[in-house]
Amino acid sequence: MTISDWRIELIIVPVTDVDRAKAFYVDALGWNADFDQVVSPTLRFVQVTPPGSACSIAFGQGLTDMVPGTMKGLQIVIPDADEALAHLRENGVEAEGVDEQSWGRFVYYTDPDGNGWSLQQLIPRD
Repeated sequence: MTISDWRIELIIVPVTDVDRAKAFYVDALGWNADFDQVVSPTLRFVQVTPPGSACSIAFGQGLTDMVPGTMKGLQIVIPDADEALAHLRENGVEAEGVDEQSWGRFVYYTDPDGNGWSLQQLIPRD
């Protein structure tokens, strides 16, 4: 095994209501619904992926001991912060306006449980 090929491909996000979370990520955000399986009465696994991403998120029932709403600082790189903000607002997602920084343009929002996300438009370096 070589350590030159390590990839983050799945992050667990804690939620209270699996169906509400799935509707948010798939219907409001437009992410791909990859997988949804009830494994047992106490275990359900849902996986969704942002368009173009190599990393997915999973949520469900019985997946984690994390408290819903405690996942903060999740970040997605996007091509255009203004378009992303408009997309979120058009789909009923409360999002802060574009935060202009020297290292990027950011849009912040939370999922229905309060898990915090940031969208970053990278700024070309001269």
